[in-house]
Amino acid sequence: MDLVTVAAASGRLLEDSMRTLEAAGFVAADAWRSTRRLILPSVEDRVRVLVAKPADLLTYVEHGAADLGIAGKDMLLEQGRDVYELVDLGFGACRGVVALPEARAGVWETLSPIRIATKYPRVTERYFWNQGRSVEVIEMSGTVELAPQVGLADGILDLVMSGRTLAANHLVEVAEVFCSTARLVVNRVSLRTRAEAVQAVVERVRAAASARSRSPV
Repeated sequence: MDLVTVAAASGRLLEDSMRTLEAAGFVAADAWRSTRRLILPSVEDRVRVLVAKPADLLTYVEHGAADLGIAGKDMLLEQGRDVYELVDLGFGACRGVVALPEARAGVWETLSPIRIATKYPRVTERYFWNQGRSVEVIEMSGTVELAPQVGLADGILDLVMSGRTLAANHLVEVAEVFCSTARLVVNRVSLRTRAEAVQAVVERVRAAASARSRSPV
């Protein structure tokens, strides 16, 4: 039996990832809600699904512990892992933006070096370097919106969906850095040496994601 392992990210992408894998026929409906197991019971013996933290998921795929993974484009941009990006699954849409306090938003381009708090240090450095600007990156793992309010940073680079969190913290978007949706990625060796089994899973996930995107909300 040629077992294919699919990794799904916990957090904001988990529900849509699981709904897509349910629609593809790989996990039972809502089975992931009723268990703390990180390797989920599979409907098919040929496929298993594991749940990993978003920051770790691409490591599992790059090193072959998972053949496939569902990850946000933001993680792909930040980590630069050696994996193939196969399918834009369409869900989990958000944007990476630079935001500053309302009082400084109008002069943000004059701040040099500018101090930016972020969970995306590599993306942040690349963005400002490409702009020809000096940046001091303050790497954080939690809520970054607090940093400008207490003087830790001039602004932030973070994900936004509705923009309500920025507004609630009196921050204003001044630049869009990237757009992100969930992507299906694959281990390079798996794609080359087990192409038939892996591609069969890819096509079912692709079809399921496409069908879900056409379904009325």
